[in-house]
Amino acid sequence: MRKRTSQSKPEMLGDILRKVLKKRNIPHTETDRRLLDLWTRAVGPQIAIRTLPETVKRSTLYVRVSAPVWLHQLQFLKEEILRKFNELSGKEEIRSLFFSIGEIPAPTQRAADPPPAFPAIASLWKRDREMMHESLEFVRDSELRGILERVMSREISRRREREKRKEF
Repeated sequence: MRKRTSQSKPEMLGDILRKVLKKRNIPHTETDRRLLDLWTRAVGPQIAIRTLPETVKRSTLYVRVSAPVWLHQLQFLKEEILRKFNELSGKEEIRSLFFSIGEIPAPTQRAADPPPAFPAIASLWKRDREMMHESLEFVRDSELRGILERVMSREISRRREREKRKEF
């Protein structure tokens, strides 16, 4: 069994919470949310989903990037991003950007976004519906069965569309 190391004084709960939230990439202060919002508006949604502004230290904004290709491209856009970011913030607080490669969490779907459209099962052919029914008859969980039905109907529709394109 591993012996516990004693600390000279207890760690503040706020510091522990901040570390846990940062590790899970959850904005934990109003400044972080503001930073994320400004960054998204400055670079646009295409770049924002591949980057994550982490912190500001000594007038430098540290940004995590999903891939080397994006890091390279953002180096060329640095001056434009800085200008736009400072313009949106209303201050000249950021003087430089530092990009590093790292894992970017998947964007969460907002409640206002409509769910993806799935083709209706009624639009499938009779043999497709029979095949799906046979395949799913042993799935007892109704929620899982519904998900599988949507996935199967979407795949069948996708294949049909691909076949139609090949005919022309």
